[in-house]
Amino acid sequence: MPALEKAADYQDQVLKSLGRLPPFSPVLNRLLATLSHEDASFAKIADLIEKDTVLAGNVLRLVNSALYARRGTVNSVRHAVSLLGLDKLRNATLGMSVFRMWNNVRTPPGWSMARFNLHSVAVAILSDQIAQRARVQYPEGAFIAGLFHDIGRLLIAVGLKDEYVQIDKLYAEGERSMRECETLVLGWSHPELSAQALGVWNLPEPIRVAVRYHHDPENDPASAEDSEIPLSRLIHLVDQYINSTGASIHATLSKQDQPIADALDQLAIPGDRASLLDEFQSEFDAIKAMF
Repeated sequence: MPALEKAADYQDQVLKSLGRLPPFSPVLNRLLATLSHEDASFAKIADLIEKDTVLAGNVLRLVNSALYARRGTVNSVRHAVSLLGLDKLRNATLGMSVFRMWNNVRTPPGWSMARFNLHSVAVAILSDQIAQRARVQYPEGAFIAGLFHDIGRLLIAVGLKDEYVQIDKLYAEGERSMRECETLVLGWSHPELSAQALGVWNLPEPIRVAVRYHHDPENDPASAEDSEIPLSRLIHLVDQYINSTGASIHATLSKQDQPIADALDQLAIPGDRASLLDEFQSEFDAIKAMF
């Protein structure tokens, strides 16, 4: 099979693996749809969460964690919803529910679902917190773009197990980037696949574009629009920073993928950097305990 046809065949094959990922639960689908409306009531949201015992328990655990430490224990989902607020609730429920469903997916040797989950939620939380402080394009998409920026890597592991093993062996040599290894084996790399997957899920175009260009934000068409930080650049630099802390998907990074430890210095973030990172660590610790 010619190289171009084989690359297209790999893409078709791996996109079909989306069907092998557990679907969002009916409760989560309804909850996310409700949260997308500005006039969503706390009562309606609480009613939905109470229909999912595990989700309700996790929301109560989160609101009673050190992040939201209070004198008395919160026992009511409705009270917990009002304390968290809609944005934090949306982020927490999406992160917890997605990882809860994907933890049962069968993956090849060498793939760590725990590392994937921790990396993804860390990038999502910090991207969202920066987007609340800095002038970022489409800030409402920062959490979801961060959460799903590497979904293509999971799909390769799930849908092309033999090829993933080849990619992993190439990467272990330490001389090439992950994208270079993927391109050598498949003819394309994970950011392209991630963007295609988010298109299948009908996520907004600004999120798909940010995910597509998160490794090369300078090629993002949105980068020249105005003085705001392109969402792709935000995800790129946060991804670099999170990798520098050791929370990377691959335990050992190649020479070409060594992260930029001072990546956040390239972003114009108002306020105190130390307080931002303290807030990030508190929220990350609280949410990662849920999965």
